[in-house]
Amino acid sequence: MTEVRCQPWGNLPSKVDLWTLQSSQVKVEILTLGAIIRSIYSKGKDGQMDDVVLGYDDLEGYVLDKRYFGAVVGRVANRIAQGCFVVDGKTYRLEINNGPNALHGGSRGFNKAIWIATAVECGVKMCLTSPDGDQGYPGEMQVSVTYTLQEGTLTAEYQAQSTKTTPINLTNHSYFNLGGQAADNIYDHEVSINANSYLPVDDTSIPTGEIKAVDGSPFDLRQPVLIGPQLKKVPGSGFDHNFCLSSPGDPWTEKTAARKPNIKN
Repeated sequence: MTEVRCQPWGNLPSKVDLWTLQSSQVKVEILTLGAIIRSIYSKGKDGQMDDVVLGYDDLEGYVLDKRYFGAVVGRVANRIAQGCFVVDGKTYRLEINNGPNALHGGSRGFNKAIWIATAVECGVKMCLTSPDGDQGYPGEMQVSVTYTLQEGTLTAEYQAQSTKTTPINLTNHSYFNLGGQAADNIYDHEVSINANSYLPVDDTSIPTGEIKAVDGSPFDLRQPVLIGPQLKKVPGSGFDHNFCLSSPGDPWTEKTAARKPNIKN
């Protein structure tokens, strides 16, 4: 059984609510600002509940945040080269907010919007209307994300519909530290990603167009590896790459994408 409750949180000209989903194993806090996952409390090895995502203590932190802590990112997560794309023969130009590129939907993307929330069974559904031309993107878009908590499983389901052809790539931008709030880093975490290939990037983190096999490279995470030592093998600023979870022609089936199975002490 999941308890779902709502309360006002912080002070903005627009009202922001904090929604709490709580089961016997996990407690999740979600803000209507940015549909942000503020906290996920789960039991550690010692049996104590601890928050395993990064966040801020107050609303001001999220208003000023530039790292997208816990937010739904859109319309397009990741970078668009030169802040420019072409759809149906028309060129669209976006705000440049990451070197020479557009990042995560712009400086006033979905992470800075106030979403409309309604309770659903075991969770909360958050909806947003993005008007035609929002941050330079075509079409009015109706977007929703539904968070549900069932025992120890948190699910986020995204939906979007636009009046015009437009790029869309939604994700949640939470930063996880399974060591809890007292842990300084995640170097002792094991991680695995079920990808046979990845996309190399240029010096502005835009994919070069090559699809490269992970075999024999630091990007081979198909078996669990420690993040700390693996990061030292990756050139540049670390892992900021797209991993290819499927290949052309693969059937559309649900499968494990990534895992953080353990913390090595």
